[in-house]
Amino acid sequence: MNICHACKKELSLGREVGRRDECPFCRADLHCCRNCKFHDPSAPKQCREPVAELVKEKEKANYCDYFVIAGAARGSGSSRPEPDAARKALENLFKK
Repeated sequence: MNICHACKKELSLGREVGRRDECPFCRADLHCCRNCKFHDPSAPKQCREPVAELVKEKEKANYCDYFVIAGAARGSGSSRPEPDAARKALENLFKK
């Protein structure tokens, strides 16, 4: 299941997101950086895809070839795991 970046409602698309697709609830653009799995505010250009071009308006539709709609597991703008979960995984890895 996918979630709209603007209204946070679940979307059932069943297909790829086109450049002109809009959220049926709030009419926000869906093919935008904020809905992409590569969007990361802490990364250079706010994108984890290293060869993607800079997009200045992250909430507007764009022509990025690397766009992949983020899934429902995505939290508040980043798909990174929770810090406590990552810390616990490292501790388990190095247990003696």
